[in-house]
Amino acid sequence: MKRIRFGVAGLGRAFTLLAPTLARDPRIELVAAADPRAPARERFAAEFGARVYASVEALCADPAVEAVYVATPHALHAQHACLAAAAGKHVLVEKPMALTLGECRAMIEAARAAGVQLLVGPSHSFDPPVRQARALIEHGELGRVRMVSALNYTDFLYRPRRPEELDTAAGGGVVFSQGAHQVDVVRLLAGGRARSVRAATGNWDRARPTEGAYCAWLAFEDGVAAVLVYSGYAHFDSDAWMEWSGEMGRRKDPAAYGETRRLLAAAGGPAQESALKQARSYGGDGYRAPAGEARAHPHFGAVVVSCERADLRLTPAGVEVYGDTAQRLEPAPLPPVPRAEVIDELAAALDGEPPLHGGAWSMATLEVCLAILRSAREAREVALEHQVGVLA
Repeated sequence: MKRIRFGVAGLGRAFTLLAPTLARDPRIELVAAADPRAPARERFAAEFGARVYASVEALCADPAVEAVYVATPHALHAQHACLAAAAGKHVLVEKPMALTLGECRAMIEAARAAGVQLLVGPSHSFDPPVRQARALIEHGELGRVRMVSALNYTDFLYRPRRPEELDTAAGGGVVFSQGAHQVDVVRLLAGGRARSVRAATGNWDRARPTEGAYCAWLAFEDGVAAVLVYSGYAHFDSDAWMEWSGEMGRRKDPAAYGETRRLLAAAGGPAQESALKQARSYGGDGYRAPAGEARAHPHFGAVVVSCERADLRLTPAGVEVYGDTAQRLEPAPLPPVPRAEVIDELAAALDGEPPLHGGAWSMATLEVCLAILRSAREAREVALEHQVGVLA
């Protein structure tokens, strides 16, 4: 089996979440990485026996690298994806795809001109229970989808942040970082082609001057209605609805309530907060890799899909189907490699199969995120123009 030789651009949190996949999937060989932080480069070189660079330009010039995983800050996604494509590398870029639709178009064109594949992910729409629910919908026995409800309450805004992560213009806030997940999930379950968005956002803490919450109503072309709610203000935790299974499938201790806010309060001001984040990042003195194997699937809060003849509730174990007279669990077995679905789609794309999470799909997801911000700002419904359906 030919392995895909991967280089990683950016060794931050996104990389640490995908690292178990890249390290354990037999189709992947980690050969290089780039990060401006010397401690992160040193740890990567020691852990993976790979080359390291201080710049993404140098990484893209490495002839041994076949594909680049772009996990740099949001505002750099477009620049680095285009660099990689121009160097003839396939591109897997973290969500959100970019910050503007113009940047998305440039990335799509760069990949097309170079003849390389462009994927965006992993988003939670790759999660096995989401894909399982989509398969149940496509089977047809439950009837058409009529409504989707998605709710997620987390401590996102109070985890240690760099200044740009609290600046919406630089890609900060929950709409770019978390909305991309939730919108991707809902679009996949509802068929993809949203028609319009009406939304409100919450910016309720002057010390964290960006969107910490949103509530959005999506209307789809075929009449499906979807409600998306997200709050990162570290009060209610929707993992309570998921049997205290955390976002990445690991057990969460409910007794740790308030720990995120307490840690942030002890950090002091913005400079100390940035230092705390750096210390806890890959290569930092306080970095700790996740302990143990996940015992359940990743999830992104509570999701219920209302079909004509049943409701589907996505859980960390699979999909619960609530029919007319009976309820059942359709279990989803855990894969031997976490998030292997991302590599499945990339490998299929390299074999000529059009990827679902390609440029057009991911630009459509970003369009919804931008419409959430615009609708809240202008207090009106925003029409969508660049939506695409789910691949057959």
